[in-house]
Amino acid sequence: MFNNFKLRHICDFSIKKDMKSKKNLVLLGMMGSGKSTVGDLLAKKLDVDFIDTDNVIEKMTKMKISEIFIKKGEKYFRNLEEKVTIKSLKSTNTVISLGGGAFINENVKKEVIKNNFSFWLNLDTVTLLGRIKKSKKRPIAFKLKNHELIQLIESRAKIYSEAEFKINCNKLSKTEIVNKIIGLYEYN
Repeated sequence: MFNNFKLRHICDFSIKKDMKSKKNLVLLGMMGSGKSTVGDLLAKKLDVDFIDTDNVIEKMTKMKISEIFIKKGEKYFRNLEEKVTIKSLKSTNTVISLGGGAFINENVKKEVIKNNFSFWLNLDTVTLLGRIKKSKKRPIAFKLKNHELIQLIESRAKIYSEAEFKINCNKLSKTEIVNKIIGLYEYN
């Protein structure tokens, strides 16, 4: 038993040590795909910093994302999102969770692909619809009907597919997703 503990401790240490000399791990995908939750767990497991760009924007503006959309408009939000995301991507040794629409921005996408490991957390449309419709904090979803939301999911999936790695999250627990990301990261 003591030997197993030592081995696990050594493995955890080597992951943390490797992370210190490599690129950021960037999580992208649709709203409701679990980027924030998985990102936080992943950062804790790797013992590195975690940045959730939506949270940074909310703290900076002292408003929820939905409030920003209502009070300032989507254009204002997207400009701010680009600035915050590009600045966050300049970090090192960090797990970064992007807002659902951030990777659609060409400047953000180029920076993510050029200097980071990118992971698309992909879920089937039915699961995403259920999660998005339950949430009160998804400003884009407020005004969309189901068929419009499905179109949005499908159009964004084409862009998300440019990420370096695709994680099919449908039948995986949060811990399994984290372990899969670490496995892909260590292999590369």
